[in-house]
Amino acid sequence: MGTHRKSIIRQALDRLDERMAIGESRRQAKQERRAAGEHIWTFSTGKMHSYKTRTTYQEHILRFVNWSRDTYQVKTLEQLDAQANELASTYLQQEMAAHKSPYTLQVERSALRLFFADRTLASEVRLPRRTRATITRSRGPAAHDRHFQPANWQPLIRFERACGLRRSELARLTVADVYHNDQGQLVVHVRNGKGGKEREVPVLPGHEQDILALVAGRKPEERVFDHIPKHMDVHALRREYAQALYLYHASKDELPPGTGRLRHADYDLHAAQRVSWALGHNRIDVVMRHYLR
Repeated sequence: MGTHRKSIIRQALDRLDERMAIGESRRQAKQERRAAGEHIWTFSTGKMHSYKTRTTYQEHILRFVNWSRDTYQVKTLEQLDAQANELASTYLQQEMAAHKSPYTLQVERSALRLFFADRTLASEVRLPRRTRATITRSRGPAAHDRHFQPANWQPLIRFERACGLRRSELARLTVADVYHNDQGQLVVHVRNGKGGKEREVPVLPGHEQDILALVAGRKPEERVFDHIPKHMDVHALRREYAQALYLYHASKDELPPGTGRLRHADYDLHAAQRVSWALGHNRIDVVMRHYLR
């Protein structure tokens, strides 16, 4: 009786399983590299440390695998590996021709590089840069804004400006998660943040009463919010919190320049790191680029 051969899709999913590293510390690995004298903005362990990354990368990888199979009759992972650079380059060029956004193109290439364990894959393809000017989310009025009436949600908006939680974190928050820590600082406890990690989020100084007013006299197990409106721009409010917290801790009372190349000298790195921890981001460069500028 013959041995059943896995389909290329099943093989690809198995490889993605091998690339998972839930519970392993990406931050620790990065710190070890820095301790060895490397000065790096971005860093990859070659693994996926969160289920959200897995979901995003898997979508792009399976599209690429299906394209390779349908267009070039690639039936096995061995055949795909042998032509990885050529096929990835052709695929990305077609995606560019289809006017995919710079962000999507960069995520696609990152997914392919992780899948093939090749950090130089398709390096000859010059992807368009994702400039700050082309990022429109949360930087001005959006079409969905007209469906959200801020006046009806002021307690929630004030709460979010004071602690900068993600939408899913707001939805899961209970009254018991709001408390004063051992230092007497009011914090919001996130039990299950990005990558399944927990953290204590410092409430923005001067905004403590906005938080306390929402939990006073309520049962510990109650959800703080019964509903988070679909059209509320949570990212914009997180950005407001990030910038206010940065200015509170920074040595200079100003934000980094809004244009130009990203440079360490433009930031108070101590303040930026505090913001990164508060937001639940391990990559300080993401916070600098997308929250503080």
